[in-house]
This record gives sequence, structure tokens and C-alpha cells, in this order.
Amino acid sequence: MKPETRRVGRPPQDASQRLARAHRILDATACLVLRWGYDKTTVEDIAKRAGVAKGTIYLHWKTREELFVALLRRERVEMITEVRRHVADGPATLRDLLRLLALELLGRPLMRASILGDSEVLGRLTRQKWDGTAEAELGGGFQTYLGTLLKHGALRSDLSPAEHVTTFVSVLYGFLTVSPMMPAGYRPSDERLAELVADAGGNAMEATGPATVTDPASATAVTQAVTRATLEYVDAALEAARRKLRVSLGFEETDQFEEHEENKENAR
Repeated sequence: MKPETRRVGRPPQDASQRLARAHRILDATACLVLRWGYDKTTVEDIAKRAGVAKGTIYLHWKTREELFVALLRRERVEMITEVRRHVADGPATLRDLLRLLALELLGRPLMRASILGDSEVLGRLTRQKWDGTAEAELGGGFQTYLGTLLKHGALRSDLSPAEHVTTFVSVLYGFLTVSPMMPAGYRPSDERLAELVADAGGNAMEATGPATVTDPASATAVTQAVTRATLEYVDAALEAARRKLRVSLGFEETDQFEEHEENKENAR
């Protein structure tokens, strides 16, 4: 009896192989979109670079737009994963979180293009609404995070939670979107821009005035509590981002997806 052969384009039955192939397609998409722009990148181009049949891509995503959503969601997961790695080293404050987010957003061309509405990269996608950048980055746990900082005296108490969120988002995305509009001689490096974001956000949101904690042991406990709260918030944001990515990759079950993500992280 002849061994059973799998038809070209049929999804691998093994979930890990299917997931690996989806990531290979996303890798090809990222490379081509950054080189030619979304509008000039065809499914045929992506299939050729990924080494799969054109129909195979449609087995993973129904439309080119869905494919690109998956790409941005993966980029967001990788971004927050990197932020978490630095936060875990501690100590981590609100300023640190702003600086790390700014650095990652600036250092990732696709994320940067999505924030700036770069039509050369995103083409007609700039006219469509995706996950909502601010919402996706902040997530539902952000106000809980702010509440913890307020409890430990690390946040201004004269601003409402909504005002703190508005300030955080305005500083982070305002600096990033305004910088390209400035004359060349006035544009700071990405590293310096991230520091300016952190300083502006910290000065606007963090508590000022005489220190309320004078005992060294108590001050250390507050620092540890703030660091722990920052890490917990980033963990929650990372899980929310991974959940959206799982949906885009067709993995409602988490086991294979999480195993693949862990293997990628260990390979670094």
C-alpha cells in the first residue's frame, strides 16, 4: 500500500507544524510589507517567499487584511514580551514603563508605522481601524495598576483615573507622532526621545512634594510594591495581547500556542 500523501496546501494535522507555518507566513509578510508597502504586497508574493501555495495562506486567513491583523498582533506580543523582560529585572516605575514602551514602539518598524499612520508602509490600511493602539497597549488592567500606585503614594491624587490615562496616552503617542514633523535638526535620537517621554509622563503623573515615606525599610517596601504592580500590569497586558494573537492564528486552545511561544523565548 502506498503511503498516504498530504495534498498541497492542506494544513498540517500537527498543531505545532501548523503554528510554525503560520509564523513563517507572517515572517514573509513582514519582510515584504516593510520593503514594498502593504498595497504592493500580494498574496502570491507572500506565498512565494514563505514557500507555500497561495491557497495555503487562505487556509490560515480568509483575507489579506486578516493576515495583516495577525502580523500586527504578533508584533505587539513581541513588543510587550520585551518590555516585560526589562521590567522583571526591576525596579520598575511608571517612568520606566513609559520609556520601555516608547523604545519598543520606536524600534519596531511595523508598530511605528501603525502609530504614525505611515501610508508608504500601510497603504490603504491607514484608513481602517484595527485593535485600537492605545487600548491594546493599556488593556483593562491599567486602572488597577494606577490604583496600586496611588495607594502607595507614587501617583498624583489630584487627577482622576481618566485624567491619568489621558495623560499617559497623550505623552506616549504625542511625542512619537510629533517628532517626525519637526525639522531634522530638532529630532532627537530614539533613545533620547524615549527618555523625554518618560520624564514628561513622570513629571505629569507621579506624586511630587515632600516624601511621605522616610523610613528606609518602608521606602524599600514601596519600591518593591510599585515594581511588583508594574510587572503584574505588564503580565496582564501580555496575556491580553497573546489571547488576541491566538484568535488570529486560529488557536483557541492555548496549550500548543503557549508551548511554541515558550520555545521561541528560550531560543533567544
